[in-house]
Amino acid sequence: MTHRQDDGSASINRRVPATVRVDYAAWLAEQPLSNRTREAYLAAVTAFVAWLERRDAGQGDALVAPRARDLAARDYKRHMKVDRGLSPASVNQVLAGMDHLFRFLGLGAAIVRREELPRSAPRALDVEQQRVLLQAAEESTARDRAIVALLLFTGLRLSEAAALQVADVRISARKGLVVVRSGKGDAYREVELNALVRAMLHEWVAARAKIAQEGETSFFVSRTGSALSSRSIDLAVRRVAARARLELSAHVLRHTFVTGLVRAGNDLVLVAELAGHRRLETTRRYSLPSTADRQKAVSDLEIDF
Repeated sequence: MTHRQDDGSASINRRVPATVRVDYAAWLAEQPLSNRTREAYLAAVTAFVAWLERRDAGQGDALVAPRARDLAARDYKRHMKVDRGLSPASVNQVLAGMDHLFRFLGLGAAIVRREELPRSAPRALDVEQQRVLLQAAEESTARDRAIVALLLFTGLRLSEAAALQVADVRISARKGLVVVRSGKGDAYREVELNALVRAMLHEWVAARAKIAQEGETSFFVSRTGSALSSRSIDLAVRRVAARARLELSAHVLRHTFVTGLVRAGNDLVLVAELAGHRRLETTRRYSLPSTADRQKAVSDLEIDF
């Protein structure tokens, strides 16, 4: 849209924020995004263009000129932090929505620094929670016990557990091994099994032989004897966790395995190999302090007076 100055000459092209919002909403509805993402982006853009309209100077310029776009984005970031009191994660989410708007306008993403998020180790179960979970597993089926123990003490990903074949699980009286033939990035690895896992897997092997369909090679099978899906394995973990009054997914068990190895002082290269991490930086995340660590550090500063 072109506005004219009082002397009749054409001024810089400007877009009316309210109109841009309507046009963006129509375009957004056609984009291949989840409903939740569309709602988040539209809410962010609606608030941003409303703020632009209230702005004392440069109304509309941010929707046309890259330099004005960057200045407005930085000012709005401060507004979100100081005036609205949004968390770093919320600020970054709004900035992502604004970038989507700017790309729609043909401007490209704004040059504005994202907020640094507090860094914490991934969620993992503490020793007491692991104990309660294993006690609940004892009251479950042989298959669900085996699933919980395997994921907790080998750190296999859901997809890796679902892909396990009978030949990939090797158990003897004194040692055991699980083979991941195609992990993340198509990587091969082997993970040793401790005595507890060996016992629970051995029990499942005996139970499996009675229900597996003829010719079925998947290690974990359903009640009807067919291969168990990743989703079904996750649901099995959630069932056991619910019995233990815990809320968690199968992935938390993987985090617990890696966290336990790191905190026990094992070499990060070894831990990365066992976890199937391609980058050491991924493994180092598990050495970061958890929320519980920070709480304990502050609580330990208390003194009697």
